[in-house]
Amino acid sequence: MGLREVKRERTRRLIADKAFELFSDNGFGRTTVEQIAAAAEVGPSTLYRYFPTKEGLVLEFVDDCLAEAVSWFHEQPSMELPDGLRAVIERVLEQLEANPDRVRAVFDLAEQNGSVSAHLNELIWRFRNDLADVLIRRLPGDDLRNIEFVAALSAGIAMNVIENVVRVWVDHPGTVDAKTLARQAMRLLSTGGVPLPGTHDA
Repeated sequence: MGLREVKRERTRRLIADKAFELFSDNGFGRTTVEQIAAAAEVGPSTLYRYFPTKEGLVLEFVDDCLAEAVSWFHEQPSMELPDGLRAVIERVLEQLEANPDRVRAVFDLAEQNGSVSAHLNELIWRFRNDLADVLIRRLPGDDLRNIEFVAALSAGIAMNVIENVVRVWVDHPGTVDAKTLARQAMRLLSTGGVPLPGTHDA
């Protein structure tokens, strides 16, 4: 990363951090873009270049965690796909666990504000689609329709594990290890401990 990129990333991080401080102190709705720009010592136009929406300032941390995990998976050499999906799940959770206050604040803001909740759902769908795209390139076989179907199911399961683990982790601070809970979830899925609907052949 060159000097210019380092400066841009530093400015981006400063803007996001200052925004979160103001959101936590004053609430999302009562915090203006102008206040955030002033706290970060940049102009509003500069802020908008980094974050086109105010919701993006709330979700920047989660967005980075999800995008980084998919990029990491994309760059890995060939691996057993169950191992790859487990690694993606644990990579996301590891990053989220590193900043628990930020994650819990995101959930609080999403519960209080419909637009933040909607943008969070968009991030979740983007992660599922991006992960499915990587899986499509890695799954064996010639039946593209079946490959896309399996990739979408796999990506959806991975995201569901992450969502449910994070929800329990947020609701029970200090008592739950996210990666341990994720492994428990994956064990339940692989051993039939989760009552998934079965097939019934006529």
